Amino acid sequence: MKFTLSWLKEHLETDASLDEIVAKLTAIGLELEDLERPADKYQGFKVAEVAEAVPHPDADKLRICQVNDGTGALRQVICGAPNARAGIKVVLATPGTVMPLPDSDGNPITIKVGKIRGTESQGMMCSNAEMGMGDDHDGIIELPSDAPVGQDFIAYRKDLDDPVIEINVTPNRPDALGVRGVARDLAAAGLGTLKANRPQFDGQTSGPAGLAVSIETPENCPAFAYRLIRGVKNGPSPIWMQKKLEAIGLRPISALVDVTNWMTFDQARPMHVFDAGKVSGNLVVRLAKPSETLLALDEKTYSFDDQMTVIADDKGVESIAGIMGGEESGCSDDTVDVVVEAALWNQVNIARTGRKLQVNSDARYRFERGVDPSTTVEGMQIATQYILDICGGQASELVVAGQIPSERKVLDFDYGLVASHGGLDLPRAQGIAILERLGFEVSGEANALKVSVPLSRPDIDRQWDFVEEILRIHGYDQIPAVSLPRPSVFPALALNDQQRKRSAAKRAMAARGMHECVTWSFTASQVTPLFGGGVQELRIANPIISELDEMRPSLLINLLMAAARNANRSFGSVSLFEQGAIFTGVTPEQEHQAIGGLRTGQQHGKHWSGEGRAWDTFDAKADALAALDALGMATDNLQVASPAPGWYHPGRSGALMLGPKTVLAHFGELHPKVLKALDVKGRAVGFEVFIDTLPKPKRKASTSRPAFSPSPFNPITRDFAFVVDAKVEAQALIRAAKGADKALITDVQLFDVYQGQGMAEGQKSLAITVTLQPSKASMTDEQIDVVSQKIIALVTKATGATLRA
Repeated sequence: MKFTLSWLKEHLETDASLDEIVAKLTAIGLELEDLERPADKYQGFKVAEVAEAVPHPDADKLRICQVNDGTGALRQVICGAPNARAGIKVVLATPGTVMPLPDSDGNPITIKVGKIRGTESQGMMCSNAEMGMGDDHDGIIELPSDAPVGQDFIAYRKDLDDPVIEINVTPNRPDALGVRGVARDLAAAGLGTLKANRPQFDGQTSGPAGLAVSIETPENCPAFAYRLIRGVKNGPSPIWMQKKLEAIGLRPISALVDVTNWMTFDQARPMHVFDAGKVSGNLVVRLAKPSETLLALDEKTYSFDDQMTVIADDKGVESIAGIMGGEESGCSDDTVDVVVEAALWNQVNIARTGRKLQVNSDARYRFERGVDPSTTVEGMQIATQYILDICGGQASELVVAGQIPSERKVLDFDYGLVASHGGLDLPRAQGIAILERLGFEVSGEANALKVSVPLSRPDIDRQWDFVEEILRIHGYDQIPAVSLPRPSVFPALALNDQQRKRSAAKRAMAARGMHECVTWSFTASQVTPLFGGGVQELRIANPIISELDEMRPSLLINLLMAAARNANRSFGSVSLFEQGAIFTGVTPEQEHQAIGGLRTGQQHGKHWSGEGRAWDTFDAKADALAALDALGMATDNLQVASPAPGWYHPGRSGALMLGPKTVLAHFGELHPKVLKALDVKGRAVGFEVFIDTLPKPKRKASTSRPAFSPSPFNPITRDFAFVVDAKVEAQALIRAAKGADKALITDVQLFDVYQGQGMAEGQKSLAITVTLQPSKASMTDEQIDVVSQKIIALVTKATGATLRA
């Protein structure tokens, strides 16, 4: 919402400075978005007089001018304007001055001393176009003869120094989408007095309108006020109106159109004007027919469906109701009779129509938030007076089709809530006065108040809203600061078991050198088929951006995208993880919690001790096991299966299984085609642990862990090498070895895999180190041999292995 300072002061009688006004706007919830001070862009421009102007010896169209800028010495300026001559007062830009408008590339233009055709020029005399004050390029600005030489141009033209204020209005405050509503809030906050509203038409009418309007869809158009003004003379609107509209970014079109735009921003009351001579028969508000189209005022053609509301005549659609008028019935300089319309429209219907047609307008912006019904007639009368004052003519009787809502909400209000819930001990009379200055009507005694809510405030529907209104207008900074009570013992965080485990998993990943990411739960539909996605029901109907249009089937997609962005910024080696939801469908049962990680590049950069090692499949497996361990899963008995989804490298990936059917995690190197699709250079390894598939822990009598008791006896290690069939997995051999004596054997590690010379075809050698940890006494050689024989026997039975000689 934009307006100028002078525009605001047409509604607000105040002596407050600009800084005080903008500070108060933010304080009362109308947050300052931008403040444009026109004086800033005219710094360095002076009123000057051309003392002499002679032709340039080397250019027919240039003149060498001696210019008096009030400093005592004449300044030489080369000028090509046809009206450059001695005796005129001009606007001079001295060296160092930055021009108000940038060059064609958007770069600022700074005036410098230079040479033009060999002659030095010490500034520039400016045209209206160069000053950003119009489109006139034909000559330099000629100021009145009484303009004081040497004065700053902005001090001479004070009318240009009208600051433009832009505020951010929340969707529940449609009353603040008009200058008058903003002025009301500032007056209520004590920054001045609200002036009487604009003059309304109360003169003699010319009789009936001679035009009928019928409403076929009252649920979308509760009321439609209109009148006919005959004998108008349309043309440019007054300069004061044009300047204010231009200041907020609107292009003046004609007096009739500019009045409706003025009403939109001045009174928060969108209106529309039809050229009565172009309207065929009567008007009807109805639902559109699917085959109908309209060439609108933005010069675009729109096609309608049967849920959209339009204003039509006997020929067809003339306006998209509450959004934009049609080109055919628009007003022009030849308009003589005009139909002025102020209607009320259904907010949801306006919003739905605007989104379907992808058309935005100031009218739609206000109607879909809610327009004050009381401005329907009041706005018509104000607009009528403007048109008669500017364009002349005779106004017909005002006609209202439908019923304008007039019943105000009346709510109970316990004034004690201001102190008990707002923390402000404000006298009752002062709080009531604030509400009344905002347009509320208050009655009742003590804390049992009845408050009538103005129709302009649809956001007020509970007594807590009155507390908020009093607090924001009196000032949130006036609420005394009160320390919260400090308990002597701080309670532990109220986390459930699952939340604690997920937190532990995150800490485990961070401890392994990974950085946590928090990405969107949706991703690009172009790549989801590579990760088992591409389900149509997971597509998002209204994505925030086109690249994030489907719910993610895997955490790895967004992690890969993050890695690619880091690589583009010269961070090629990254280790990332994320815990969040993945989706296989739209039902709650098809939303799954997972934790995933990704590593790219090398473990460390260049170092004198040797080359860095690239991350590999076993690093991803270790990450997955660490996550599972942190989630409370016993990882010793997990099976490693070779099949993994298609987005992993088929020969360098696997799955961690609990039994033959339950997949707890996938890990491995990502498939090259996936990396290419996501623009990831080099290799990448990753994992995903599926938290929802983990078995629920069995209930135990005690949740406390036993104290750690280290053994006083040294561990013993023994190495074994077995010859097995090449198809035997190392995991099977390790599991068998561990089962030989679970009390003594604390660890089994594979340290060598050999195939080649000395091995028969189809066989391989697997070498393991077994760690024995006695807890009650040192082991004798005989005891160690007994355990060794058990290991050999169990491995042989489980895998068919033989001890390698």
